[in-house]
Amino acid sequence: MPLSLHIVLVLALAINLCNCATTTVKPYVRPAPEYAKAAQKDDAFFSIESAIRAAHGPEVSGFALLDSNEDGLRWRLALIDSAQHSIDAQYYLWYGDDAGRILARRLLDAADRGVRVRMLVDDLNTLFSDASSIKMRDRTATLMNSHPNLELRLFNPWSSRDIPGRVGEGLDEFKRVNQRMHNKVMIVDNRATIIGGRNIGDEYMGLHEEFNFHDLDVLGIGPVARQASAVFDAYWNSGWVMPASALNIEVSPDEQAEAHAMLNQQIDEAASLTQIPLEPGSWASELQALHANMHTGTSQVISDLPKAGVIEHVMLEQIHSMIDAAQSELLIVNAYIIPTERGIAKLQALAERGVDIRILTNSLASHDVPAVNSHYKQWRKPILETGAELYEMRHDPAIQSLVADTPPIQAKFTGLHSKAMVIDRQQVFIGSMNYDPRSAMINTEMGVVIDSEQLGESLARLIERDMLPGNSWRVELDEEVGLRWVNDTETATTQPARNWWQRVEDVIFKAVPKEYY
Repeated sequence: MPLSLHIVLVLALAINLCNCATTTVKPYVRPAPEYAKAAQKDDAFFSIESAIRAAHGPEVSGFALLDSNEDGLRWRLALIDSAQHSIDAQYYLWYGDDAGRILARRLLDAADRGVRVRMLVDDLNTLFSDASSIKMRDRTATLMNSHPNLELRLFNPWSSRDIPGRVGEGLDEFKRVNQRMHNKVMIVDNRATIIGGRNIGDEYMGLHEEFNFHDLDVLGIGPVARQASAVFDAYWNSGWVMPASALNIEVSPDEQAEAHAMLNQQIDEAASLTQIPLEPGSWASELQALHANMHTGTSQVISDLPKAGVIEHVMLEQIHSMIDAAQSELLIVNAYIIPTERGIAKLQALAERGVDIRILTNSLASHDVPAVNSHYKQWRKPILETGAELYEMRHDPAIQSLVADTPPIQAKFTGLHSKAMVIDRQQVFIGSMNYDPRSAMINTEMGVVIDSEQLGESLARLIERDMLPGNSWRVELDEEVGLRWVNDTETATTQPARNWWQRVEDVIFKAVPKEYY
């Protein structure tokens, strides 16, 4: 989650007061509509779906939770390596770090095999957003797009391809520029998909030395993949998307070869990838084991949708409908929560009819975006007064090595990034949507609703594990001090923080309107 775009633009303006010429995208012809390839009977996932269909019917898919970051990375590699016909990847962030590089190379390897690859990334930062300059990012995007079997498109593209131009564009078209695509999904052969909260980057795959997220995806095989493809196609063919070819950057065959060689060298030398398979290989045994352990259920992939000039925001009402249907239990884990009076009223109504409500979110100590905490903290007491239980992730959870860090990495702290919900241990939601104004009204979001008692029980147990005092603080009302935070070793009466600077940020960002987060 980025800082407010207003802040970014002000900072950019302050360091770019120059009369630089602005580079802009020239007019281009929009490509004809293009859609997901139909699932074929010769793909690596056909036998799994066929067995599920025979046992449970044509509307049922198989699901597996990807709880650890290592699984999040390995199963993305497994799906890519197993692809025979098509790969569609849609992500908000795709960093140019070790995780981003190895997944990008595997997509290129798949394209070399003749697999059609479509990549859709948000253009707030552009592909490989830690590159040294916008021009380098655009060149990287062009190099990826230059493969005959790989096409890259950018969501809500900047017309200006340099910082000075973007400052003016952002100030002139703030509402449009502030609209970002927060979706995260990968679909392989229109039969297997991964949907959830992970972007493509080291901290989402457990490879960052400073900190790693505790995140969550779900891997699905069956009709759920075609549901995800319908969402992908809606974005791919929308007027909000620009093909990377419109950047109009020429790259020579020698430059392509040099870039590929450099990518290989960077991956081969990456210390964080020493226990990850660096070359494509067979995942047949892993797929066989996966099939034996999948939970079955029906699904509905839901998403905000791009329309002509607007985004149709439907996710918030979908989530509210699920919450309203709870009869006995509501378990929520969400990284970024800024409630509203309407949300508090819903919790109150559920509690009054006997629903057990437990919520897990970030503490200030585990936060990567202190600005969210600045606006969340005033809601702790109202949440607790509804009768709900409130938990906040520790930055040093006992499960860090289990779910956050991918060996050999041992990060300094852990932050929560999951976005999931379980209703009555039957209805499951996993996706990209935070419970804050930005996700509700600005970003595009997506997720999957799954009806499965098995999966509901499995996810509920994971959330309960994360709420244990070795992993989270339990926030409690105290008549004398107001609030207190309790874990297995201590009790605090001031919100836990990693350092004094976090507390300073917590005060500063209160001045920024909550609607930007």
